[in-house]
Amino acid sequence: MIEMIPIIERGISMTPRVREILSWYGSDNPGVLTNLARIMNTGRLAGKGKMVILPVDQGFEHGPARSFSVNPDGYDPYYHFELAIESGCNAYAAPLGFIEAGARDFAGEIPLILKINNSDSLYSDKDGPISALTSYVDDALRLGCAAIGFTIYPGSENRKNMYEEIAEASKAAKSAGLPTVIWSYPRGKDISKEGETAVDVVAYAAQIAAQLGAHIIKVKPPTAHIEQADAKKVFEKNNIRIESLADRTRHVVESSFNGKRIVIFSGGAAKSTEEIMEEVKGLAQGGAFGSIMGRNAFQRPKAEAIKLLQGVMDTFAGTH
Repeated sequence: MIEMIPIIERGISMTPRVREILSWYGSDNPGVLTNLARIMNTGRLAGKGKMVILPVDQGFEHGPARSFSVNPDGYDPYYHFELAIESGCNAYAAPLGFIEAGARDFAGEIPLILKINNSDSLYSDKDGPISALTSYVDDALRLGCAAIGFTIYPGSENRKNMYEEIAEASKAAKSAGLPTVIWSYPRGKDISKEGETAVDVVAYAAQIAAQLGAHIIKVKPPTAHIEQADAKKVFEKNNIRIESLADRTRHVVESSFNGKRIVIFSGGAAKSTEEIMEEVKGLAQGGAFGSIMGRNAFQRPKAEAIKLLQGVMDTFAGTH
């Protein structure tokens, strides 16, 4: 008689929180939902409905020396795969070249997000910034990615082109079973530098990304500045609280379909560990779904970066 050996499921059981989040995306096909679940069920935050993603598009966006010379290990694409995996990130996001460099050797070890548009700092048009398409949904499928990523600049005079490009790319991605992550960074001649992170502008940018069909929205942490005169009147009339980062985060999340879209916040410019953790604490208290942290992680030595990323994860998990 042949002994029947039970098959042990090695994956993470679907938690009520992950099921709840998936229920918000009722128009999506099983492929999109599976990949969203794959991201949420990976790493240290698996099953909690929170996420920390390592993005490494800075080499393309800012140049290699500015991005990697402070920690030369970062010149090697493998370093970033290893950092994301060893720290327990939910996913790793990068442009085509970095993803191609390690996709085979790290296949199946961590969900990948292919950043399909990028810009460089060799040319700057502050009035009308726009990123170039640098890869396609077919590349994401070929490389086994779990999602595509795309940057928009609300406020740019080129926003029409960007909105139309992401509409086409997102349509193709959804048909192929891939979620869309939108980096939404307000920028343009009618927005001041201070206004790029103003609470009213960041909330508006999140709303635009949600309306464009994003499954995951990435914005910058909002400041207490209010950029638009008309918005200022509404904030004051309706007593919208913006005193603390938690208050402002809560407003941005609420602006993303009443919190029914995943909103994560960038790590921003280089800062101390204490400053990062204080900011993350405010984001977590305001209901943020997580962080997408690049420079502040990979520009540190690996052991220090892992400790930082895991501290961020534990804060979002409510255990730190």
